[in-house]
Amino acid sequence: MEEVLALVEARLRTALGEPDARAAVTFLGTDRIEVLRFTEADVVRYATLGMSAQPMADPTAVLADPVKGPRAELVLTVRAGLADTDKVLRLLAVLAASPQVEGVVVAPGASLDLGEPLWPGAPFSSVLVAESGGLVEDLELDAPRDPVRFLPLLPMTPNEAAWKRVHGAQALQERWLNAGTDLRDPLRRSVTLD
Repeated sequence: MEEVLALVEARLRTALGEPDARAAVTFLGTDRIEVLRFTEADVVRYATLGMSAQPMADPTAVLADPVKGPRAELVLTVRAGLADTDKVLRLLAVLAASPQVEGVVVAPGASLDLGEPLWPGAPFSSVLVAESGGLVEDLELDAPRDPVRFLPLLPMTPNEAAWKRVHGAQALQERWLNAGTDLRDPLRRSVTLD
């Protein structure tokens, strides 16, 4: 476990630079989850560290495999200085602990609902999990372990989350793309949905 997390942190540092802050949260019955903050020019990136220590298990499986199974960390990118986005640290730790606490497998296309704003005044209370491999490359581990995927989180307004449930993740991402939506804007409005 410690070896995996050391490799994950090294990959994050290689891709994003040195973190300028880190916070740790431990939930009852779970491993410790850290959230690292990376600041670069006008953007702030938050990355979880600890979610990938154990593989995510299929909630229908009788026994969880301690070696095989998907592994991931979460990455959120927002524009700096527009909102008090550091309050998202605790909520990111909650999301990262959800595979251990709730037995869910976090995968691209999934919606994760927090039930509260991501930060004070945020128009978002849920996120869309995007495909890995862009900002931070997947981290290959020795077989038979699955690679660690660094999954970007895209904040969604309640209207976007409801629309996504009906039309799917791909349709919402196309809507954002066609509208030129700045998904890093921590104060952005909902994309036009019809």
